Amino acid sequence: MTVTRLIAPAKLTLSLRVTGVRSDGYHLIDAEMVSINLCDELLLSKGSDLVVRSAGSGLEIPVTENNLVTRALDLVDRKAGVTIEKKIPAGAGLGGGSADAAAILRWAGFDDPIAASALGADVAFCLQGGRARVQGIGELIDPLPHLDQEITILIPPIGISTPEVYRTWDELNGPTGPHGNDLEDAAVEVEPQLAEWRDILSEATGMRARLAGSGGAWFVEGRHETIVHRGVASQTVRTMPSIA
Repeated sequence: MTVTRLIAPAKLTLSLRVTGVRSDGYHLIDAEMVSINLCDELLLSKGSDLVVRSAGSGLEIPVTENNLVTRALDLVDRKAGVTIEKKIPAGAGLGGGSADAAAILRWAGFDDPIAASALGADVAFCLQGGRARVQGIGELIDPLPHLDQEITILIPPIGISTPEVYRTWDELNGPTGPHGNDLEDAAVEVEPQLAEWRDILSEATGMRARLAGSGGAWFVEGRHETIVHRGVASQTVRTMPSIA
């Protein structure tokens, strides 16, 4: 049986400003995103089954018609049996589901960022990858020169719902995040345990940890000694150029 192997790099949101809310409730952003070498692997073969193998924790990943991979296959009118080897935890703010969907779109030769963003706000960026300024609801991608960077991330064993974080941001009257991410206060309001993980990374590195997207991963720039908290170890990742 022929098997096609696809790589789906995570995205890291280095900064995020919420610039408005559309009439349909979608939030407008102005963000800088980069691809990192923390990747899911997708194995494609004949068939139509979807299997998700995940050793990590986080939010439950639906294996239904609502899964982003299934929706991406529908968008490009393709069928395939897909096994996802998850390395990007769901609900970490690292765009794992969007990365998987984007891998399917690249495989099918699909390159429409507006249609891609209709699947999910981060899919358009993940389709292109690399480093970019991202605006609108995620469909406006302005590529930026690649910067080779090392980044230390700490991923708590909890998952954060992006819609819930945005709802809470609205309820808090749209606070501006003083550390580059407007969603930080809302994410900590949704899951107060996040503050503990932020402080662990900050104190261990001497740098103020920043929230990745809507959470719950925290990161600081540079390579630092491994930090272990509640059995979870930090890891150093590198930025990646575009693979589109």
